[in-house]
Amino acid sequence: MQEETLKPTLSLKSQSAWLLFAKTIGFVFSFLLPLLIVRFLTQEKVGVYRQVFLVITNANAILPLGVAISAYYYLSREAERRAAAVFNILIFNFTVGGLACLALYFYPQLLGSIFHNEEITQLAPKIGVVIWFWVFSSFLETVAIANQEARIATAFIILAQFTKTLLMVGAVVLFATVEAFVYAAMIQAALQIVVLLFYLNSRFPRFWTKFEFEFFREQLVYALPFGFAGLLWTLQTDIHNYFVGHAFSASEFAIYAYGCFQLPLISMLSESVASVLIPQMSRLQAEGKYREMLELTARATEKLSLVYFPVFIFLLITAYTFITTLFTKNFAESVPIFLINISLLPFSVFIADPIARAFESIGRYIFKVRIFIVIALLLTLYYGIKNFDLKEMALIVVAAALIDRAASTVKIWQTLKIRVSDLGLLKNVGKIGLVSVLAGIPTYFAYQQIKQLMPDFGRQFLVLLTGTPKESLTEFFIGALTLVLTGLFFAALYVVGIYLAEVVTEDEKEFVRLKLATVGRFFGIVQKA
Repeated sequence: MQEETLKPTLSLKSQSAWLLFAKTIGFVFSFLLPLLIVRFLTQEKVGVYRQVFLVITNANAILPLGVAISAYYYLSREAERRAAAVFNILIFNFTVGGLACLALYFYPQLLGSIFHNEEITQLAPKIGVVIWFWVFSSFLETVAIANQEARIATAFIILAQFTKTLLMVGAVVLFATVEAFVYAAMIQAALQIVVLLFYLNSRFPRFWTKFEFEFFREQLVYALPFGFAGLLWTLQTDIHNYFVGHAFSASEFAIYAYGCFQLPLISMLSESVASVLIPQMSRLQAEGKYREMLELTARATEKLSLVYFPVFIFLLITAYTFITTLFTKNFAESVPIFLINISLLPFSVFIADPIARAFESIGRYIFKVRIFIVIALLLTLYYGIKNFDLKEMALIVVAAALIDRAASTVKIWQTLKIRVSDLGLLKNVGKIGLVSVLAGIPTYFAYQQIKQLMPDFGRQFLVLLTGTPKESLTEFFIGALTLVLTGLFFAALYVVGIYLAEVVTEDEKEFVRLKLATVGRFFGIVQKA
């Protein structure tokens, strides 16, 4: 029994590590893009860019309606019908993406009327093509993970982020137009389609001959309830952007969008863990191992809290410097919105979706709850665009997200029959939260001192280094140096606190020691050379 329990744990660590590594490398590639966009485009053009890719990203999330994610379920359970499951997903994605493309081709004014922007109306047919290509090609990462090939998925993610960054940076540096970004996204998706078809043919030979209507119907019956729940979740998390885009100018939308800035590494970590947990939870639920599902969730929550809690405290302290360094002082008004937005971070350590997908009853319940939340949210936002400012609009969204998490958590507790005594599984999560807060108190005072000292030091350093630096470079350097020094101070206190609180296991300590020893040997070789 012990061996059976250990295997999925090791698998979870290994696969999550590979996927997080891939997305971290992808983040490194793409980190330059938002920094360039706010410096090469006017604030109004930045707003238009954000509106265009809001539509594309939401369409890519909504249109597959959970059918693509069903690969996690069927590729782990249906040995004889794996190729058929893959082909069904391709058919569905091709169809819904094509319908969206046709809608924007014949009715381009749909987008223009939402955002009151003629440029978006002119771009709508091209946006439709991007949506079609993206919806179809986005299955690449999903199918590799569902096929238990984390290393292949890692390669796909890194390659995709590299080519995407290359194309997007080229678009902003060479053309600095929103239309150039749309064409870059189109080319990126076309390249990904080629890789997708090659991979599918190598892993599922002649998959296009495996269509079975009854199985296609069965797959839709399984997937669509989750897909519609996902649709409601996307509406719940992003519909506010459309209300703001409709009621406020493109420049104001840019302020709001960067206030609602999603931290890439945080979302990458959550997605990596969730994508690995989904097939694990599906298997454990099929075997009736509810206790192991609970324990696995507790371990995942603990690992997420090791990152989420300290990041939340650090950003709470350095929010102004963080936003103005990344996006320039033109976006200083985004800071209060950003502070509201990151208040969700501590509540995001518990991932409900993997358990919800393993139980149809939870999926149906969440679907009903989200219907109620979306209706209430729409009514509140409709009232809000006439009476609220941007900060109050952000508060509405945070409140809706907290209600959704509370409702999901209660249902999962009931389904898994969680007792009060089971909360002991989360004792380390409480320790991590306490350590983060305690480390944050002296960090706040250190940050105030660093922030006062850095402007003079940063300017003098750059003058010595470059002569007469540009003001934009000076501001970025001062801000980045302030964040780095504050981060190092906070990290030192946090790591010591985590070790003293005995949150990290002996195995994990030994893992860190081995990695540090490897780094030490590497630098020793470099010095000798």
